[in-house]
Amino acid sequence: MKTSHQTPAFSADTSRGIYEGLKAQILDGTLRAGSFLPSTRAMAVDLAVSRTTISAVYDQLAAEGYVETHQGRRARVAQGASVSPVPKRAVRLEMGGPRALSAYGKKICEFLVEGPVSGHGADPQVIDFLYGALAFDDFPILAWRKAYSRALVQRQHRLYYEAPEGERMLREALAGYLRRARSLICHPDQVVIVHGSQQAIDLCARVLVDAKDRVLVEEPCYVMARRIFEAVGANVQEAPVDEQGLVSERLPERRSKLIYVTPSHQFPLGGVMPITRRKELLAWAERQQAWIVEDDYDGEFRYGMRPVDALQSVDDKGSVIYIGTFSKALSPQLRLGYLVLPDALVSVFREAKRLMDRHAPSLEQAALASLIVDGTYERHVRRCRRMNESRREALLRALDNHLPDAVEVMGSASGLHVVVWLLQVAKDDEAELVRVARKQGVGVRPISPLYASGDQHRARQCAGIILGYASLTPADIDEGVRRLVRAIQALG
Repeated sequence: MKTSHQTPAFSADTSRGIYEGLKAQILDGTLRAGSFLPSTRAMAVDLAVSRTTISAVYDQLAAEGYVETHQGRRARVAQGASVSPVPKRAVRLEMGGPRALSAYGKKICEFLVEGPVSGHGADPQVIDFLYGALAFDDFPILAWRKAYSRALVQRQHRLYYEAPEGERMLREALAGYLRRARSLICHPDQVVIVHGSQQAIDLCARVLVDAKDRVLVEEPCYVMARRIFEAVGANVQEAPVDEQGLVSERLPERRSKLIYVTPSHQFPLGGVMPITRRKELLAWAERQQAWIVEDDYDGEFRYGMRPVDALQSVDDKGSVIYIGTFSKALSPQLRLGYLVLPDALVSVFREAKRLMDRHAPSLEQAALASLIVDGTYERHVRRCRRMNESRREALLRALDNHLPDAVEVMGSASGLHVVVWLLQVAKDDEAELVRVARKQGVGVRPISPLYASGDQHRARQCAGIILGYASLTPADIDEGVRRLVRAIQALG
């Protein structure tokens, strides 16, 4: 039966069967009020019956008020004839039995109960300090359109699956760019293109971690990374951080399979790990025979000085798996990121990527490669760095003007967000402040969910929020802080 006509999926030997099928779909809302039925000719062809049979069915339905018919027009469902769709009976998922979820699925259900860490601020009346959102005007629309069009023309005779590791041109361009911008030591064969850093972390968990393996993550950390490792059954434990990032000298001397770190700009607190701690971390990984997953999520954005070199650049043992993304410099909607792997892991990660989804989008890869090769991408990054530095300065100025002596700001030297500790707001009022702020027209995110246990930051005895600024104008930033002040006053 042709699905384009949305005809009922049943075999009709008689007009009675066709009549009952259509009537049932009208009553349960599958065929909604006002929707047109297929023409008598189309329905007759689909069901292999005569057109006269279909006409008789439609006349019967019309006589009973289920459909409306008019000369020269298709029949359609009468208003009030259908009801809201009846949901199918939900299948109960038991802890055991043939229809039970896997251990992975059960862990995902726990995350659903927790609820989202943050939502997208779609309300145009709200000034949203949403981390990860970028300004639309920053995207290089014209350059991207030209590069994408060239890639489309070049691929017009080539429609097939590509290599799982990604386009060779992009991997070669990336290897050169990463040597220049992040001091990475790598060759193109070590690069695997993925759908953003989230998939990169997921690949690390699937390929390297077994259930009950000890995995260390920073405390606090990027929640979605911790959840990925928890979902595969790892024994996830927290590693302490301070204003300089991971406290590597306090890492446990017990067998650990992997450690996930953000050394160039600790997320969310913003510390930059000094070389002494980096060397201690590498030495620890060698003793433990553990992998280090380095998430360099926004390392290109450092203000007042050149970006800090990646941890991978000082790794001479092949312990570091480097993760990068284009989400912060271009757009999170592109879903393009990359892994730079130790040689020993290249083959298995390529095959894991093939099993997961074959490969990342080829046209986007080709367009991006051309932008890197001709220098457009690096000019774009420098421009974005200047734009975001002005936004950062606007935020720091607004906090200083409107909340003097009432806040402590962390992580302002790098990245696209800051953590603000509200010294006059009690720690227990953090969630309520977020709610009241939304009512005042400003979106902020609490820091508590980024800790393994929501009260781990309680030693500060005050509320903390994360303010992303990359999507806002300086004027909006100032007004947003004013609204935050009003929220704090309303809370008191």
